[in-house]
Amino acid sequence: MADTSGHSNEITGGIRIRVAAQFVPEQSDTDNGLHFFVYRILMSNEGEEWAQLISRRWVITDSFGEKEVVEGPGVVGEYPALDPGDKYSYISFCPMKTSWGTMEGEYIFSRTGGEEFKVQIGRFYLARTTSPISAMSG
Repeated sequence: MADTSGHSNEITGGIRIRVAAQFVPEQSDTDNGLHFFVYRILMSNEGEEWAQLISRRWVITDSFGEKEVVEGPGVVGEYPALDPGDKYSYISFCPMKTSWGTMEGEYIFSRTGGEEFKVQIGRFYLARTTSPISAMSG
């Protein structure tokens, strides 16, 4: 669920996913429809079982309601494995044609025995008004 900062914080199957995004003016060319955003993901295993990220699926929606789905293996070329209590974070980016939009989606994780499960990534906002990603602790 998005909070007043525009960020998200969801937990599924013992895996907590927190996301914060911010606008990057020095990478943007708003006169030509390029609005560049970075986002930081912090995942933590708050459950009692080992889990490893396998893949991701994002739904990116611009301010006109146009959706783009992005799917692929791992995150930033990695497949983080989390023992109970472990954390993993990464930073990525999203260029948009509009000045604001949203992202949400899911990760597919697996357990020791090969069982796969979906972990929700709550909706968060790509907007000039969101709190900076440095405000997200962890």
